[in-house]
Amino acid sequence: MLGFDDIVQWRARIFSRLLAIVLVLGAIAAIPTMAVVLRNGQWKVAAMDTAALVWLFALWRLERLPYRFRVVNFIAIIYLVAICLMLEVGPVSQNYLMAPPVMAAILLGTVPALASLGFSAAILIYGLTHFPGAMADVGRGAGANIWLITLNFACVGALLALTCATLLRGLSRSLDDVRGFAASLQSGQNALQALNAELRLTSAALARLNDMVLIARAVDAPDRDQPIIFSNEAFQRRTGYSDADIVGLSMRVLHGPGTDPAVVARLAEAMAKGEPATAEMVNYTKAGEPYWAEMELMPFTDDAGKITHWVAVGRDITERRHSADAIHRLAYYDVLTGLPNRRLITERLDAMVAAASAGRGLGAVLYIDLDNFKHVNDGRGHTTGDELLKHTARTLAQVVRKGDTVARLGGDEFVVLLEGLGTDPEFATGAALAVSGKIRAALGEDVVIDDQPYRSTASIGVALPVRPGQSVADLLRDADLAMYHVKAAGRNGVAVFETSMLDAAERQLSLGRDLSAALDNGELSMHLQLQVDHDGKPAGAEMLMRWRRGDGTFVPPDVFIPVAESSGLIVPLGLWVLRQACQARLALERAGHPLQLSINVSPRQFRQADFVDQVRTTLRETGVDPHALVFEVTEGLLVEDFDAITAKMRELAGLGIRFSIDDFGTGYSSLGYLKKMPLYELKIDKSFMRDTPHDANGTAIVQTILAMADHLGLRVVAEGIETEAQARFLADNGRPCMQGYLYCRPVPLAELIGRLERGV
Repeated sequence: MLGFDDIVQWRARIFSRLLAIVLVLGAIAAIPTMAVVLRNGQWKVAAMDTAALVWLFALWRLERLPYRFRVVNFIAIIYLVAICLMLEVGPVSQNYLMAPPVMAAILLGTVPALASLGFSAAILIYGLTHFPGAMADVGRGAGANIWLITLNFACVGALLALTCATLLRGLSRSLDDVRGFAASLQSGQNALQALNAELRLTSAALARLNDMVLIARAVDAPDRDQPIIFSNEAFQRRTGYSDADIVGLSMRVLHGPGTDPAVVARLAEAMAKGEPATAEMVNYTKAGEPYWAEMELMPFTDDAGKITHWVAVGRDITERRHSADAIHRLAYYDVLTGLPNRRLITERLDAMVAAASAGRGLGAVLYIDLDNFKHVNDGRGHTTGDELLKHTARTLAQVVRKGDTVARLGGDEFVVLLEGLGTDPEFATGAALAVSGKIRAALGEDVVIDDQPYRSTASIGVALPVRPGQSVADLLRDADLAMYHVKAAGRNGVAVFETSMLDAAERQLSLGRDLSAALDNGELSMHLQLQVDHDGKPAGAEMLMRWRRGDGTFVPPDVFIPVAESSGLIVPLGLWVLRQACQARLALERAGHPLQLSINVSPRQFRQADFVDQVRTTLRETGVDPHALVFEVTEGLLVEDFDAITAKMRELAGLGIRFSIDDFGTGYSSLGYLKKMPLYELKIDKSFMRDTPHDANGTAIVQTILAMADHLGLRVVAEGIETEAQARFLADNGRPCMQGYLYCRPVPLAELIGRLERGV
């Protein structure tokens, strides 16, 4: 489509319309004219009119021809008509010569117009000079008149052509200005459209942003709220506020009882300073539901740098905060009881120790262990055990002061941290013992779980940070040692840490390390103590472990055996004893004295999952007859999980192993287990034989055991026989086998074989 702001295109449009008009007018004028001229015999004029019309029609139809070519042809047609009429009609036809310069000025420009005017003037001079018919009224000798006519013609033609050209140049410049202005308007419009599109996109993105967005108008007056003017869809979805609800209100409408005033004050201070700020805070929905939001508050300024608006962008971090709180609780609190755990109590202990070191007052640590909790846990199940632990936690929290800390370290171990006990160690110790007494009394009360009553006493160790340089680990260790001191003394008591306890613990630790190395260094050995029948003849022997250090010092069994039990060394030591017993049996067989050998089996060793396989493998590798071995177990083994222990004993008895109850009568109170177990013998503890036969009570117990064993068909061995009176009493009462210093002290295998050889 042609543009009206382009002069060239404008001329083309004018020319196209002009051709049509000239063609129509020419046809209207030519038809009557041709009738007249033909009647007058002027056939050349008729031919010229016809040719001009045909030529015009061709130019009108052939629009694809170049514009300048068509214009030149159009002007040529006018010249054709003008020349022809001048020759045929006369000077009156000179008006046709005026048309080409004007048309050239309009359609082509000033230069073509002046050139055309010159050409028209030349034609006029030529016609006036050389064509007599054209000069009929002027005369042949009037040269001055010819030039005068031509000059007038040229002046008028120049006036018309230059006027048209000047007007068109002005029009062209105006069109250029219009075009420039239009281009500027178009550019501005395009920029405005782009800006509007960008604003629409920004607005749509802001409205649909997952983050909550609020925009508030800035108010200069102090202590004035900033009214909200915009909220996006995410904010409306999360809070339940609509635009109508929130617009015009302050952002403080989102605050509630859980919102931290310190955070709000910090944000207000930042706004007063015109600074951006971030915060995590509790906001509230329209329905009053609290949620955690991470807020970013940013000021927006105008060109002058004045703050006009505040934009608040918020993200709902409720789930993140809940997860963080859950992680914090997992890190610092016990899952079962909700009490602080070891990590948190350690941090608080560290603060308490630091305060004591700085002279700001003493505190105390109470290390609490429930007595025989494992019996409840194993006998009644972990659910009952867990309920008992939760009851203990609640009880401890009720007994202590509000500022004290109750923590669970794990299992059935609790710690109470008492603070603010003053600066006097004696007073602080007395206060700690008073609280310990309250705890013992509270925990000693019956508790009903699933309609079953339970009572759980506690052993409590107390330690205070009174030694210089004492660390948290030292303090916990001291309280733990004091608690174990109570355990060793019979449980259900309170003990304050003393340095002698630490010395004893260090000796135990050192003894454990030495015992571990003793097995590798060959410092351990097995001695045998004979068992004889009522006639004094050898009936068996008990394998007893002895430890003589590399420096020759002797460590008693009642010293190192408990260390082996507590450290777990008793398991590898027990396997070593089993192999030593098998080798001793083979040596006795080779010497012709195949005595039955008894070995002590620790409860810890017996409970090993692969104990039966270890026994089976040892017997297979050594080739010893299983009936030659008697496993002595204590009654304490039977307290925990009696059915499982009995099943394992039956499995070993199936191999041929015989079982003996060691120290019978000093442990398990129920005698019903005797008929349920694959027993071979009972060993009467030497504590019952010590005053027999002179002590009536001890004598009665021994007689009862002998009678019961006879009724059950069990072999009996009486330990600790040191006098002839004891031997005669046993010979007169059931005739059990006897073992003691009266017959034989524990001796090495070689010495025992020598004695047997000599018949001693």
